[in-house]
Amino acid sequence: MDQVDRIVAQWNAERPDLDVGPMATLGRLKRLADHLLAEVAEVYKAHDLTAASFDVLATLRRAGAPYALSPSALIGWTMVTSGTMTNRLDRLEEAGLIERRANPEDGRGSVVALTPAGFALIDQVVAEHVANQARLVALLPEDLRGPMDAALRVWLAAFEGDVAG
Repeated sequence: MDQVDRIVAQWNAERPDLDVGPMATLGRLKRLADHLLAEVAEVYKAHDLTAASFDVLATLRRAGAPYALSPSALIGWTMVTSGTMTNRLDRLEEAGLIERRANPEDGRGSVVALTPAGFALIDQVVAEHVANQARLVALLPEDLRGPMDAALRVWLAAFEGDVAG
C-alpha cells in the first residue's frame, strides 16, 4: 500500500457511499508530478535558472536560427501573461542571456533573441535536462511507458484538443 491507498481506505471507511477511485488516480498523478518537478528543478537550480527562465531559453533555442521570437510568439509558446513574460525577459536580459532587438521583418516591433551566453547555457542545460528526464522515466518499467504515454495523450487531448500548429 502506498500513501494514496491509505487515504482512499480512510475515505472508503468514512464515506462508503462515495466512489473515491478517481481520487486515487488524481492523487497519484499529483504526488508524482510534485516529485518529478522537484527532480527536474534541480538541474535548473544548478545553473541559477528557474523552470520559467529555462522555458523561455529553451523556447528560443528550439525555434532555430536566428534563435529569436516576437514577445507575442513567446507568450503563445509559454502560455503566460504579457506582464509575466516581461518580468521573465527583464531578468534574463539582466543576466545577459537574452536581448531585445528591433524586428528585422517589422521595424515597429521587437524580437527576443538568445545572446551567445544564453545559447551556450541553454545548450548545456537542455542536454542535462534530457538526461535527467531519461533517468526519471527509466524508473517506470519499459513495457508500461508506451501505453502510459498513449493514455496520457488521450486524456490531455480531452482538455487541449488538437494543439498542432
